[in-house]
Amino acid sequence: MNASKLRWLAAASLAAVSASAQSTDEPVYLEVINDIRHEGFVNSQVMATARELTEGIGPRLTGSPQMKRANEWTRDQLAEWGLSNAHLEPWPRRHPGWSFTRASAHIVRPLPSPLLVIPKAWTQATDGEIRGQAVHLTFETMEDLEKHRGLLEDKIVLISKPRPFEEVEVVHRRHSDEDLEGFRDFPMPSEVDVAAEFLARRMKRFKMMDAVNQFWIDEKVLATVEISSRDNGVVRITGSAPIGSDGPTAITGVGIASEHYNRILRWLDDGTEVTLAIDVDAEFHEDDPSAYTTVAELPGTDLADEIVMIGAHLDSWHGGSGATDNASGSSVMMEAMRILNAIGAEPRRTIRVALWSGEEQGLRGSRAYVAEHFAARPEPTDPEQMKLPSILRDPTGPLEPKPAHAKFAAYFNMDNGSGRIRGIWSQGNVAVRPIFEAWLKPFEDVGATAVVGPRSVGGTDHLSFNAVGLPGFQFIQDRLDYQTQTHHTNIDVYDHLRREDLMQASVIIASFAYHAAMRDEKLPRNPMPPEPKIPEKKATENP
Repeated sequence: MNASKLRWLAAASLAAVSASAQSTDEPVYLEVINDIRHEGFVNSQVMATARELTEGIGPRLTGSPQMKRANEWTRDQLAEWGLSNAHLEPWPRRHPGWSFTRASAHIVRPLPSPLLVIPKAWTQATDGEIRGQAVHLTFETMEDLEKHRGLLEDKIVLISKPRPFEEVEVVHRRHSDEDLEGFRDFPMPSEVDVAAEFLARRMKRFKMMDAVNQFWIDEKVLATVEISSRDNGVVRITGSAPIGSDGPTAITGVGIASEHYNRILRWLDDGTEVTLAIDVDAEFHEDDPSAYTTVAELPGTDLADEIVMIGAHLDSWHGGSGATDNASGSSVMMEAMRILNAIGAEPRRTIRVALWSGEEQGLRGSRAYVAEHFAARPEPTDPEQMKLPSILRDPTGPLEPKPAHAKFAAYFNMDNGSGRIRGIWSQGNVAVRPIFEAWLKPFEDVGATAVVGPRSVGGTDHLSFNAVGLPGFQFIQDRLDYQTQTHHTNIDVYDHLRREDLMQASVIIASFAYHAAMRDEKLPRNPMPPEPKIPEKKATENP
């Protein structure tokens, strides 16, 4: 279909929604949306950007050379498209960089056969192939491990419980009308403080990991092996330490396909001796103590000192090439900025894009950026608290907003795979509902129903803004095979991206950013977060 025909169809579909969109009190700039749609649907660059991030650069673990390449390439590409102030903002990372170039494993006996294996991030290299007898043990406490002291030297330890194979039909799932209607409901808060319980469990695990790692060292274990949480030959892999600690383990740790893992366990349960061979070539990178956020802007006019932000995390895990998590979101955000610049948009407020690093290790890049530019709490002075990741530290005092806090209009985030946008979560902010409904209306013909879900959703970088009282939002997307197949796995690759969905998301986010930048008032905000109770000083427990 030629460009003039597509432009005519875009204009016709907009005419159909014009009356309803303009019947609200919220201004909707349909002529600008028409230009956005034409540029985003006819001249899209989103897949070219995604291809470079995934197959030109590859996986982008924070601190790795590939992540630095991604930062530099995105900065240069945004500048080449004509965006202003394209630069990298450093933040201090606590962990060394890490990358691997080779990993293999196989069963030596009783029946030689290859294993599908990926090393955990920050694991040690093996310095050539290592061979050892496989043993299986699981543990919940250090007392469980102590029962095996003196029995594990030169062993390869399988540390996961068996997990029965579950036959799952691979479905590229899109939200049904029933799903979308359900998203409109507000879930009443639980009597249980779910967030506090989650942090308590994470703190327990964090404290235990150092002791566990030291146990493997003391026992001279050759390697540890974990089962993938996915079936059908999909290996899901993250890091060798809990979120926040980032310390490299002193032995090699790998994950293998669940079917391969369970096969080994069946032999061990039968009393059959199993010998495994593992070879990992990995490298630590400590030449640069910083990680980086890519930033660029479309300057505003009469309200240029006020900021609308859009963003996504650029970093990934290393099993695949970080396509759906989250080259998809990064490519969409870059494309939204390209579209706005290409159509000559002149927003009142400055529109700023940020591509974060450190999201996979606890939203570190966005948390550092928010603390630097908008608001933060005082840094702890207790040395024991400083050892903890920021997400686990006790509160130290009141929130200290910076001048830019009052000038901030909104942040929009994308981080749920390659699926098209169906609506947006309001984070409990009922005041934005009619605004977002009006902004979504012109995109009903491309699948974006005017669903503004009241729930507060988590797990990604908008939370860094919410935590200091700034309005940050995450879009509702079709999940496709994100949760069932690609998330943090070896098949998170370019083939699982959906061109039409990413094009649709690009034009919607460009439109949202433009409309947020054009309003007379900044978007309504939720109340400021309550000041936490600062706990009394306690004696440090020995983990």
